[in-house]
Amino acid sequence: MTSVPELGQYFNEIVRGRRSVRAFKPDPVPRAVIDSIFGAALRAPSNCNTQPWFVHIATGKALEDLREELPRRFAQGDIGVDHPYDGKYDGVYRDRQYASAKVLYDALGIEREQKVERQAWFLNNFRFFGAPGVAFFMLPGEFGLREACDLGMFAQTVMLGLTAHGLGSCPQTALGFMTHAIKPALGIPDEQKLLFGISFGYPDEADPANGAVTDRADLADVVRFSE
Repeated sequence: MTSVPELGQYFNEIVRGRRSVRAFKPDPVPRAVIDSIFGAALRAPSNCNTQPWFVHIATGKALEDLREELPRRFAQGDIGVDHPYDGKYDGVYRDRQYASAKVLYDALGIEREQKVERQAWFLNNFRFFGAPGVAFFMLPGEFGLREACDLGMFAQTVMLGLTAHGLGSCPQTALGFMTHAIKPALGIPDEQKLLFGISFGYPDEADPANGAVTDRADLADVVRFSE
């Protein structure tokens, strides 16, 4: 029987092993594995156990159709959102945003002044980085910030489950810019509001994009104790 300290060690390894994967192998993830991961994630907490989430998973032809359509429409400026987001931050949050982009483009060998190349690579968001599966996370339309936090806890549980099964994932708020294309294609009712998607599959470790490793704030920077 696994001891409590061993379980704690395994958990820490899973948490530290989760990262944003931006290049995947084409190998499909077995449906049984997907069902197991998302089924376990249903134990995620939510306010008053409301469980305010819906997930639409696309694989196969449904995914390939989106992979072809979304980059083209985004490049043309054809954007539609359920929740406004301008992506602008100040102070330390802006610093972290810029540092994250630098780590990624340094790994790809794309210089800051290569704007065209950067924009072209950004479109890979809408190709799901080659992933064989993508999950779209929806919030019921009548809900707001509190329930969005619940949805985030559910999504994090899913990503930890993917990591525990040797899979990679990439949470993508960029997919929230294309709700007007994604929802009709998958038959998602309008009253379900798309917040973000998570591309998932087996990481392609040979791709330079997966050499990008972002840092994290120190514990003392974000956690305070009162005794």
